[in-house]
Amino acid sequence: MKYLEFEVKKNIGILKFNNPASLNALNTEFLKELKQLILDISPNRDLRVLVITGRGKAFVAGANIKEMLNMTPCQAKEFSALGKSVFELIENFPVPVISAVNGYALGGGLELVLSTDFAYASNKAIFGLPELNLGLIPGFGGCKRLSDRIGLQQAKELIYTARMIDAQQALEMQLITKITEPEDLMNEVLKTAEEIQKLRPNAVKEAKELLNACSNNSLDVVAEIETNKFGFIFSHPQAKEGMTAFINEH
Repeated sequence: MKYLEFEVKKNIGILKFNNPASLNALNTEFLKELKQLILDISPNRDLRVLVITGRGKAFVAGANIKEMLNMTPCQAKEFSALGKSVFELIENFPVPVISAVNGYALGGGLELVLSTDFAYASNKAIFGLPELNLGLIPGFGGCKRLSDRIGLQQAKELIYTARMIDAQQALEMQLITKITEPEDLMNEVLKTAEEIQKLRPNAVKEAKELLNACSNNSLDVVAEIETNKFGFIFSHPQAKEGMTAFINEH
C-alpha cells in the first residue's frame, strides 16, 4: 500500500496513515486506497476494534490543496462524494473505531476523526475546519458530524471563524475524550481497545448500531430499534454464555 500501513494485534486492527511528507493530506488516490482497505477488512470476524492514527506530525492535515486547485465543479463534487463514502464506511464499520490523534487533524482530517466512534489525542494535537479560509466549505460530512458531536452553536463558531484549537479546548468541547503525552497516546488507546475486545463481540456490534441510530432518529424510532435488537440478541449464544457466566461468578 502506498499511503497506509495495517496490522492486527490481539484482535485489534491498527491502521496508520503513512505519507508524513505531505502531512498525510487526503488526495483521491489516498481516499480510494483507504476505501478499499476498509472494505477488505470489514468482513474479518476476528477484528474487535480498529484504531486509526498517523505517522509524523499529522493525523491528517486536510485534503490535498494542490490537487483541489485544478478541479472543475464536477470533479470537486466527485471528490466530496468519494470522501463522504469512505467516512460513512468508517462510521458504520462493524466494530468500534478509535482515533489516536497524534498531531494536526484539520479539514478532512477532523472530518475523519468525527466519523470514528471516539478519539484520544496527544497534547500536541491541533483541530479545526479551516476551509472558509480557502473560500471553501467542509465537504466530507464535517458540518453535520461536528454539530452532532459538540452542538450546533459551537460548530458554527468553529467553522465560521476557521479557528484552530488545541487538545485541551477539544476536550472541553467534548470533541475528544482523553489527552495524553505524545509518547503515551498509542498505549492509552490500545488499553481501551483491549477493554473493548474482551467483551462479547456481538453485543458490542449491536450496541454500536444502536448508538449510531441515536443521531439520526427520534426517540420513538430509536426505542423501537432498541427493543428489536434487545430481543434479537437473545438468539445469540454469546448472550446466554454471558448471563450464565455472571450467575456462576456470583
